[in-house]
Amino acid sequence: MSRTRRTFTALAAVALLAATAACGSGSDSGTSGSRSPTNAAGETTVKLGVIPILDVAPIYLGQKKGFYQKHGLRLALTTAQGGAAIVPAVVSGQFQFGFSNAMSLMIAQSNGVPVEGVVNGVNSTGKPGADFGAVVVKKGSSLKTAKDLEGKKVAVNTLKNINDTTVRESVRKAGGDPSEVDFVELAFDQMPAALAGGQIDAAQVVEPALATVKAQGGRVIASNFTDTAPNLTVAMFFTSATYAKNHPDIVEKFTAATKESLAYADQHPDEVRQILTTYTKIPAATLDSLVLPRWPTTADRSSLEKLAELGEQDGQFRKAPDLDALLP
Repeated sequence: MSRTRRTFTALAAVALLAATAACGSGSDSGTSGSRSPTNAAGETTVKLGVIPILDVAPIYLGQKKGFYQKHGLRLALTTAQGGAAIVPAVVSGQFQFGFSNAMSLMIAQSNGVPVEGVVNGVNSTGKPGADFGAVVVKKGSSLKTAKDLEGKKVAVNTLKNINDTTVRESVRKAGGDPSEVDFVELAFDQMPAALAGGQIDAAQVVEPALATVKAQGGRVIASNFTDTAPNLTVAMFFTSATYAKNHPDIVEKFTAATKESLAYADQHPDEVRQILTTYTKIPAATLDSLVLPRWPTTADRSSLEKLAELGEQDGQFRKAPDLDALLP
């Protein structure tokens, strides 16, 4: 029997409830045909749900460089703990766009939640031991490999997402039984302290929490993203199917501006590190030690097919996700 804890934030239940609520909502999800507010300069304000992690640095950088303004958009950013929380907010019309890991989007779609990817978000470096996300343990821990996670308490930012899915794959590849891992939910920025204090045995972290754990003497015991696929598309930006249908012009502008932002971030690592200090609490002293991800403008289809296979293997889907309908 799996020891994975099922909490009230389980994606399918929350997202389906939100989708149902959206059917009767007058919010700007596209259901009423209304448009987002436009200011005197002709810029349309769109609400975007993000996570306060390195992955979304291109958004903040693109906003600073004026890429969104150039396309007639103004971003209103709201942070959440993970993609599993952002999906229902987009479907209900609270946000027009969101950032979510690929697995949460697949689970949502397989449950009939109307989401559509609009542009790539972030990819793994593909380098074991040198990726922007990893499974870590504290200094002095007896855990050495992913197999040692059996029977241990492992933190992920939300359950039923790409992080617990890929950690399971790391455990399998190391010869362990992933059903014996006890996954618990914890925000990324709370993981370093919980790890140091012994509340958890290991954590799947991404930057900047990864740099914080390393600064505390913690160690990487598995590179879960690279264990899954060499060029894993970890997350994407998305919208609701209804908003995409009713506002194709806004979606086109958001996609174009985000692609510019992704490309710029990929070529300007120093500016990425600096922009990170404006929306996270990372100490300036650890900036240089950050492992930056890759920000290609298009998703890697083969890596997402592998992720979908793992989701089916682990029983994450009611039915297989339709990648043709989901991917940008």
